Amino acid sequence: MNTLRQCNNICKLQKSGHSFILTLNQTSRKDEHLLSPTRIDSIREYLVDVKSQATKGSVLITTAEGESFCRGFDYRYAREQAGGSDEAYKKHLQDMVDRFKDVVKDLISLPMPTIAAINGYATEAGLMLGLSHDYLTIKPDILSLRAGLLAREMSLPGYFSALIRSKVGSPLARRSLVLRDLQFDAKEAAKMGVLDLVHEVGKDTLQVAEGLAEELARKEWNSEVYAEIRKALYPELCKELGLTSTTMVPGLGV
Repeated sequence: MNTLRQCNNICKLQKSGHSFILTLNQTSRKDEHLLSPTRIDSIREYLVDVKSQATKGSVLITTAEGESFCRGFDYRYAREQAGGSDEAYKKHLQDMVDRFKDVVKDLISLPMPTIAAINGYATEAGLMLGLSHDYLTIKPDILSLRAGLLAREMSLPGYFSALIRSKVGSPLARRSLVLRDLQFDAKEAAKMGVLDLVHEVGKDTLQVAEGLAEELARKEWNSEVYAEIRKALYPELCKELGLTSTTMVPGLGV
């Protein structure tokens, strides 16, 4: 595996075959890969690298080190920056919500298949990070997916809501996820329609993702067409993100 870039020990980008592997680094033993402004901006920078270096058959895999995929926004950072001011605290939180919207936008418009290899807990914005990918592979033996917004006393940002409605097909599943704040394991995620395959316990989610990536890479789809079809598939989400889709027709040589 070839390391293409590693910045501030927050994330790293590697290349394995056709796959770009974006990893959220474990900076401490209890790292939950919280989305601070710095980490959000780093993810966006790496996605720019992926897009610029992609070739036909490229696939993006996003994963994380340790026991968590991503636990959501960095509330500790917001508290530290606020200095005891409730107004400043809310301002910093809103800044993270606004910044992360661009990550979702980048992923939905990325010209290649995308896979989230969810190795542990994916909560709140971490769940949204996973759902922004085309495919998910999930560690099967833990309750990993949770919206967590009720516990945070936070309402749904518009793009969160559009993403959930676009990716979670069943209204009952959406209610359980958001209004009951239940946690879901891989089997429940499959019932929700956000997971294709529940792999066996003990099998590494990244290895499963890499196997899927190689299968997708062999298709060698036109990357621009792939991105436009994805955007057309989620019109409500794209409207919320400010994305438009373009109709592309084949040339004579196809």
